[in-house]
Amino acid sequence: MERERTKITALVITYNEIGYIENCLKSIAFADEIIVVDSYSTDGTYKYLLQQPNVRVIQHPFKNYTAQKAFTLSQASNDWVLFVDADEIVTAALQQEITHTVNSSKEHAAYWFRRKFMFKEKHLRFSGWQTDKNYRLFQKSKVKFSDKRIVHETLEINGSSAILKNKLTHYCYRDFKNYKSKMLVYGRMKAKEALQKGKSFNPILLIAKPTFTFLYNYIFRLGIFDGIKGITVCYLNALGDWERYVELRRLEQEQKSPSLETISQRSS
Repeated sequence: MERERTKITALVITYNEIGYIENCLKSIAFADEIIVVDSYSTDGTYKYLLQQPNVRVIQHPFKNYTAQKAFTLSQASNDWVLFVDADEIVTAALQQEITHTVNSSKEHAAYWFRRKFMFKEKHLRFSGWQTDKNYRLFQKSKVKFSDKRIVHETLEINGSSAILKNKLTHYCYRDFKNYKSKMLVYGRMKAKEALQKGKSFNPILLIAKPTFTFLYNYIFRLGIFDGIKGITVCYLNALGDWERYVELRRLEQEQKSPSLETISQRSS
């Protein structure tokens, strides 16, 4: 008697992903269920998703990445979940490895994916990204998103994990404006995360951390071999660190300054 095939739910979160979500959805069409949670896109992404017969789309307000992904995970009908970003592509080889893994191995609760980073249409080989890996395939019943992070979210896993051989293709860099905007958003979220952990603004780190990030990724992580692509990506990653400390300073000042409402109450 043939063993019943294990079903997979593919999950994606979106916000203004036209131009990327189309290929992402094609690459996860092998999944038994596809759920996309959209945070009120304004570029036609939501309209496009509604037209896809094999996609269940839900609109949900975005608070932070951890909260959004935790909500999305809760919508999955199947225990085995494949979580991808809208700008990621699951290659044919990776599709086969995913299917084989969930149907043949019950040893691990979660699997890391390494990623192949793309600068527009060209491979970004270094610049700090060469050892990047993320949890992308896991059993819903054995994981939860850690509330210790609100950006670059991670999982708490009840069980062991392993790394799949094939890589996920990540189109991380569309253009300068888009990547810069992404790094600034990440920086602001990291500032909120730091404040929640009781960390304070340090003017030395405002200069030292971005400088270190650029030099570390460009020189020691071999960004120099990525040419102009490497300079651009290393600079913008360092800019994200700069924004983190600028935002942390602003948030601290906001906490220390009494609100207008409080001032009004005191004077009345």
